[in-house]
Amino acid sequence: MTPEHQSLLIEAAQDLGLDLREHAPAFDRLHALLAEASEQMNLTTIRDERDVVLKHFVDSLSCLSGGHLDGELDVLDLGTGAGFPALPLAIVRPDLRILALDATRRKIDFVERTARTLGLTNVRAVAGRAETLGRDPAHRARYDRVVTRAVASLPVLIELALPLLRIGGQLVAQKGSDVSEELNAAGGAAAQLGGRIGDVRAFRLPVTGDGRHLVIVEKTDETSERFPRREGVPARHPLS
Repeated sequence: MTPEHQSLLIEAAQDLGLDLREHAPAFDRLHALLAEASEQMNLTTIRDERDVVLKHFVDSLSCLSGGHLDGELDVLDLGTGAGFPALPLAIVRPDLRILALDATRRKIDFVERTARTLGLTNVRAVAGRAETLGRDPAHRARYDRVVTRAVASLPVLIELALPLLRIGGQLVAQKGSDVSEELNAAGGAAAQLGGRIGDVRAFRLPVTGDGRHLVIVEKTDETSERFPRREGVPARHPLS
């Protein structure tokens, strides 16, 4: 990154209450690896350096707002894509044990290579579907948090995420400026999966001022063995 964009990253993170000065070299290396890989494969549509800083790095770190990821936690990043928010979180929070999940193998390969290059021993990556992992005893009811970023509607996310969470765990869903319609349907979906809608926090991203919501869904009871439904069904026929 240019010195200008390194400063932008540090200043924007300060608005989120984060001090990234010691982590700036890791983010600089992450940007270089992302730019290099994106020349060879379709990893992300965001290529401009300023946009990568604000729309990938800073936006990813905004899920730390509110303290829902405080402590030593097992975290699953559902639909990680090119590693967001998993890689920025792993850089800033080495105490988080993160599994990055995505259905696209080339993206998972990139996340694995990048984690090794950056020395991020707290990140693992797996190619697969949440519907499958949610029925796997090695993953079902295993995680303290599931984080998601621009993956699907809340009712769909709830069905995919809650089977993976322990009782007392939380889905931390990063959403856009308008979540009212999704929230109306999400309460019923959460109840069917053994959860409830918790905190809904509206905020604006540093620098861009883009509206965001952090939606917390708490797992309060066991999830029925009926869920998740088979691959593709939650997205085609969301619960309500």
